[in-house]
Amino acid sequence: MKGFGYKRIGLIGALTMSVVLSGCSFSGGGSQNGEASSSLKVMYYDERSFYSQLGMVYSALHPEVDITVVTQQQTGPIDPQKDMKAEFDKFIAEEQPDVLMLSTEQLTQYAEDGKLLELDTLVEDKDYNKETLIPGLIDYVKEIGGGKIYGLPSNFYSQAIFYNKDLFDKYGITLPEDRMSWDKLFDLAQRFPTDGAKDKRVYGLSLGYNSDLYQLGTMIGASQNLSMVNATSKQVTIDTSAWKNVFQSAWKGLKSGALYTEDPNGMSGSNQTYEDYLLRDPFISGRAAMKLEGAYFMDNIKEAQTRVKDKAIQNWDIVTVPVNPESPDTSPNMSFNQIFAINSKSVNTEAAKDFVSYVTGEEYARVASKVQNGGFQVRTNYLKDDGNHNMQAFYSLKPAQSSIYKDYEKLPQEFFMQFMTVGQEELKGAFDGKKSLDEALALVQTRGQQIMDREQAKEKNKPAEADVSNAATTTTTTNAN
Repeated sequence: MKGFGYKRIGLIGALTMSVVLSGCSFSGGGSQNGEASSSLKVMYYDERSFYSQLGMVYSALHPEVDITVVTQQQTGPIDPQKDMKAEFDKFIAEEQPDVLMLSTEQLTQYAEDGKLLELDTLVEDKDYNKETLIPGLIDYVKEIGGGKIYGLPSNFYSQAIFYNKDLFDKYGITLPEDRMSWDKLFDLAQRFPTDGAKDKRVYGLSLGYNSDLYQLGTMIGASQNLSMVNATSKQVTIDTSAWKNVFQSAWKGLKSGALYTEDPNGMSGSNQTYEDYLLRDPFISGRAAMKLEGAYFMDNIKEAQTRVKDKAIQNWDIVTVPVNPESPDTSPNMSFNQIFAINSKSVNTEAAKDFVSYVTGEEYARVASKVQNGGFQVRTNYLKDDGNHNMQAFYSLKPAQSSIYKDYEKLPQEFFMQFMTVGQEELKGAFDGKKSLDEALALVQTRGQQIMDREQAKEKNKPAEADVSNAATTTTTTNAN
């Protein structure tokens, strides 16, 4: 998750103080004095992150629980020939953590394999208060769990369209709305003037680094539930009328001159200050009417308003990301990078349930919401800010799996990076007028299929590893006490 790990020291202080102030009267996972001791093995990124993000408060509230943190880490460069799924499975089989931290794909596979404990009863418990979870979350975890709840996230990352109210007022343009289509967003951006020097002029829309034809088209296609590859048949499926329409829309947006193009070398000068970095963003400096960004961007705006108050944007708000008009209430622009599940082989299921209930519950959300780290907790009653902005824009659309990368773990490991390079190359040729869009898409499909076939053949012919004990996975166990 973008921003994960920021402000770690500050978060420790905030969480510790919150425990003191609240008198440790927590619901949804609190313990009672005199409970018998129990042990709990929890999987997380690393020990330090665990305690700064989750474990400090939980351990203070549950002194009877002896926590062990286990982590799968790579030592040295990642071996591209190594089967990472097999390495992950080996790690779980050897360490047998009670609480697993999984991606959506891993949860789906482990649920299918019967390796996870159902959590439906936990969610239905009246003390869990599922009504305050973000809209669509229960449906989403059931979808990836094959109809049952096998895991719950503690937070999520999402994006929204930020907009400058003053610029819209200045040019007499109607304000953006929730659930706009991509075409409407581009039309709105094109109503702003396009003349003037690059570093002085106004832009209708900034999309960060998603500003070449392939990347922008991919983002639009994701919102329309399009797929570039059939992971089951291993066939590339980008040369279609639906994809052509998507790239035509992206083409028009990029050619309009209304979109700000991010320069990756823009901060290469040695004399740049942090204030320069903040003001380099055209939205923060008041030169972009709209910007697609994540929650962390609110911190950048606040920093600029403090450090360069006379030059930074003041009057702004947010609306939802663009949607597919055929399914206007869903979006793939929401991600859950740490879903907690319980090992079906766990002998500490009650302690594991208590832990999952707490870190996905209301009280943890209240505590953790005091420090922004780029994401949000999954409880709506703590998704607020001091400026009375439309925070629902971050979570009112129900999460949906992106078909772009669906089942990507079934594909050869090296496929997507090579395919993206080909896609960018061929579509740039079309954008520059060297070939038609039809020709470019046909070439992306043909070359992409060649990559798929080649990588499949390489994986089939890859020799089995002689000694899996030499794998680059390092397991670290640490005791909470």
